[in-house]
Amino acid sequence: MTFRSAIGDERIFIKPRDTTISRLRFGTAPRIKFAMFVFSKVFLFLTDLGFIVPVLLCLGALLLWTRWRRAGRWMVSATMVVVVALSVFPVGQWLIAVLENRFPVVHELPKPITGIVMLGGTIDQFMTAARGQPSLSDGAERLTEFVALARRHPDARLVFSGGSGSPTRQDLKEADAARLFFRQMGLDVSRILFERQSRNTFENATLSHALARPRAGERWVLITSAKHMPRAIGAFRKAGWSPIPYPVDFQTLGPPRFMPRIRLSLSGLGKFSTALREWMALAVYRLLDRTAVFFPAPG
Repeated sequence: MTFRSAIGDERIFIKPRDTTISRLRFGTAPRIKFAMFVFSKVFLFLTDLGFIVPVLLCLGALLLWTRWRRAGRWMVSATMVVVVALSVFPVGQWLIAVLENRFPVVHELPKPITGIVMLGGTIDQFMTAARGQPSLSDGAERLTEFVALARRHPDARLVFSGGSGSPTRQDLKEADAARLFFRQMGLDVSRILFERQSRNTFENATLSHALARPRAGERWVLITSAKHMPRAIGAFRKAGWSPIPYPVDFQTLGPPRFMPRIRLSLSGLGKFSTALREWMALAVYRLLDRTAVFFPAPG
């Protein structure tokens, strides 16, 4: 696979299997694992407010032109009340703050640090391949903090974990796009182990553990978004290691504040959808025994 660098005419050739795990199975048939992966994606899509709200509004509008117009009026009215309420009252921001405040900001790490693991979900590998330059998405702070810590701890082992979360596009991997980004940032990519097969947080944990093979007494650091840290640390502990949580990419100022907005903002609806997705994922991970507790805590 080849990406064209944004710096000059340099071409960077990425070997798909460099410092990666090609195939690992953890007691579950690959077809069943893939079916569960696809089911989770479909479930998250069907429960996303960005899907539910337009469907309810369209269905309600259609009912207005039938003999069930009373039901249509109720459906449209109730949907709009919910949308306005979630836009005015910061319910989503409050739910995100609870997630983000679970693990505190790390101002200083103990020494020595054995290794640093960063979870993907911050680079669009499809846009990167199409445009020939790293395309960063939400949570780019994961990348910047990873680079900063890698330079601050030159002897630490480095792991980047990220494959493809798309059920239909497993040909391009985020780890390959990350390699390009780190090289452009001047980081020695030969230091980094790239785990490129994971499709979700649970596989981030299990595949990274198998790749890094941490030993008892070692100090590892886990970098991911603050709202994602409870689920990530729970999955890593279930996989057999307890890294130091290093949350980044905060979206709230700190303690939850239930202050309504003066103006209507659809961003509140988006935040609620994001928060709902993460809380639902926590519940699913607990039901599937991918975490030992519903809401993992420090220690």
